[in-house]
Amino acid sequence: MLNTRQGALIRTVGLFRSTIRERLVREYDTTGELLVDLGSDQTSCHNPFSGGYCPVGLTEQEASQLMHSEPARFRSLVQESLRRHIAAINKLADKGLFFWDYGNAFLLEAKRAGADVEKSGAGKTEFKYPSYVQHIMGDIFSLGFGPFRWVCTSGDPEDLAATDVIASTVLEDISKGVSDLVRQQYDDNIRWIREAGKHNMVVGSQARILYSDQKGRVSIALAINTAIADGRIKAPVVISRDHHDVSGTDSPFRETSNIYDGSAFCADMAVQNFVGDAFRGATWVALHNGGGVGWGEVTNGGFGLVLDGSGDAARRVTMMLNWDVSNGVARRCWSGNDKAYETICQTMREHSDLRVTLPLAWRTRAAGQGSAALREEFNHKRSTPVSSQFYRALFQLCSVSGFEMNTHV
Repeated sequence: MLNTRQGALIRTVGLFRSTIRERLVREYDTTGELLVDLGSDQTSCHNPFSGGYCPVGLTEQEASQLMHSEPARFRSLVQESLRRHIAAINKLADKGLFFWDYGNAFLLEAKRAGADVEKSGAGKTEFKYPSYVQHIMGDIFSLGFGPFRWVCTSGDPEDLAATDVIASTVLEDISKGVSDLVRQQYDDNIRWIREAGKHNMVVGSQARILYSDQKGRVSIALAINTAIADGRIKAPVVISRDHHDVSGTDSPFRETSNIYDGSAFCADMAVQNFVGDAFRGATWVALHNGGGVGWGEVTNGGFGLVLDGSGDAARRVTMMLNWDVSNGVARRCWSGNDKAYETICQTMREHSDLRVTLPLAWRTRAAGQGSAALREEFNHKRSTPVSSQFYRALFQLCSVSGFEMNTHV
C-alpha cells in the first residue's frame, strides 16, 4: 500500500480483518503517512453473534466453537472488537480518511456495543459517518432505479445473450429522451449490460441483473416477452428484483434510512408492495423478514413474474411493474425527497391514469409558490377525472407521517 501511495497509483484493496484499521493507525503514528483516502465496511453485522463478525484474537474455528459453547462471552468479545474497530476508524477519519457505512448494520451494532458513532442532534437512523443509502443510493432509489433481474428457464446461454441485446437496445432508445441525471444511470447500465457476457459471471442459472427505473423495467420485460412469442428466446423468462430496491423494503437502517419523517420504522411500503403486486398479476409474491440488516430490522416484499410470450403476460407486466416501482417512488416523495417528487410527477405525466396525491408541503409549493408550469401541472392533476383501465381500484395508503397520503390508482 505504501508503494502504491508513493507511486500516485489508484488502487482498491479488499481486507478481511478489522485489525487492519489498527495497523493503518500504527503506520500513520510511525510515519505520518495516511495510506488510504476512502474506506468502508461490508461487515456482516446483521448477524454479528452467530458468525457474521469474528472477534479480534480468535481464528474462525475458535470463534465458531466459542459462539456455541459460551455465547455470552462470544457476544462480549464481538462488542469489544467493534469498539476497537470504530476507535481505529475514528482516528483515521480525524486524519483525513473519508469513511462510510455499507449498510449491513455495522454502525448500528457498533452503537449498541457502546462505540463512538453518535451524531449530535441526529435521528435514530443517522450516525457520525454517512451511509451509502442515505448519501448515495437513496437518491438513486428516488429516481426509480433499482436492481431488476431475470432468469432464462431454458438454461441456454444463447437465450441470456439475446436478453442482453434486448435490454441494451431498449435502454439506449429510452435514454435519448431523459434528463441528464437519469441518463447517467442509463449510461452506466447500458455499458454494464453490453459487457456483461464477456465477464463470465454466470454460475448455474442463466440470469442477469441491472439497475433500471420504471420505464426501463416495463420496456425490457415487454420486449423479452415479444422475443419469446416470436421464437427468438426458446423458453419462458422469469423476472424479479432484489429486495434492496426502490419499493420492496422497509429497513430503517438501510433501504429507507434516508426517510426522515418517522415512518422509516413502519413496514407500510413493503406490505403494500406485496399486496399490490399480488392483485396486479405477479406469478408469486413473498413477504418476509430479514435480509441484509438482520431479523427484526427489516420487512421485504418480493415477487416473481413469468413471461411466456402471451398477451396475458404482457398485460401483467404493464399492470404490476408500474405499480411495483411507483409505490416506492411515491413513498419517498411523501417523506420529502425532491428527486422522488420530480420522478413521480414525471411518471404521472407519462401515465394519465396514475394519480398520486402529493404531500401537503409539495401541494402548497405547487399551488402557490412554484413556477407557473408547476402550478399548471398541479391544477391539471387535481381537476382531471380518473378514468382507469390501467389501475382497477382506489387504495387508501395510510402513514404516520401526518401528510395526506391517498394514492388514486
